[in-house]
Amino acid sequence: MIRRLLLSILLLALSPALLAQTQTLRLATLAPDGSPWMRELRAAAEQVKAETGGRVEIRYFPGGVMGNDQAVLRRIRQGGQLQGGVLTSSELAVVYPDAPAYTLPFLFANWAEIDRVRPKVDPLLAQGFAERGFHMLGASGVGFAYLMSTKPMTGVEDVKRAKLWVPQNDIITDITFREGGASPIPLPIGDVFTALQTGMVDMVANTPAGAVALQWHGRLRVLYDLPLAYVVGFIVVDQRAWRRIAPADQAIVDRIFKATAARVDQSIRRDDVAALEAMKRQGLAVVTPTPADVAYFRAVGERAVAKLESQQKVSPEILAAIRAAKAASP
Repeated sequence: MIRRLLLSILLLALSPALLAQTQTLRLATLAPDGSPWMRELRAAAEQVKAETGGRVEIRYFPGGVMGNDQAVLRRIRQGGQLQGGVLTSSELAVVYPDAPAYTLPFLFANWAEIDRVRPKVDPLLAQGFAERGFHMLGASGVGFAYLMSTKPMTGVEDVKRAKLWVPQNDIITDITFREGGASPIPLPIGDVFTALQTGMVDMVANTPAGAVALQWHGRLRVLYDLPLAYVVGFIVVDQRAWRRIAPADQAIVDRIFKATAARVDQSIRRDDVAALEAMKRQGLAVVTPTPADVAYFRAVGERAVAKLESQQKVSPEILAAIRAAKAASP
């Protein structure tokens, strides 16, 4: 009895010391070092370290050094090497099928609709991640994706003939392009640069800023001026690592990363415009679709959404929340 009492007292005495130990979160991302994303992430890490008195440190592995998003997820699940990552919604779909809900084709017409929806739906997505073992530190828009090609293109028939890349595990994009008569080629995003070089892929859908950050822009010759979908990335941490952080420090980390994601959301709108102008100066041609082609692609999007709904690839609850927020008065 005395031995047990002494042991209990010892454990209680040690508890504050254990909680005071530095908790390190190692996060991987495909974002290149020196990119606007990484500058913001590193600034957030410095602020976290300062405000927690060094109790929480965040280290990054940028530029895909830990492999593609699928490899990063595997390392997170295995534990030890990585505790989280900045990941695409398409890859996170294998963990949480609603992660890519924002990327439904032609879901958003403008930034104003996005600004109405995300404050309502982001918390629902965070809850979905939590139920699957991940804490969502932040979600940040990457902009609107456009079709871009290494070859001349003028409309629908060029898309049907193209070697068109779609993100691996991205059911939404895959179904959408197949509805449009294309034969998409699924690849991890980290493999696209090489695929463009070798000719394995000659058409992609991405934001201008994304194309520049991933260094695809040197191969791309044409942008089809029709925004297809809104692209989002998520900062997620394994719940096992998150629970080792004291609640007060969790609140600090959450606050800092929420502010960081909000800044990135705003800056990406400027960066996308600047990236497109830079690509145009390097010879990128911008092709305006005909009204008939716009109508064709929008009809394809409607059929794809109907199919995704019928197959429940995105939950009815999330879709209903998005539509309700979109319909709300500004």
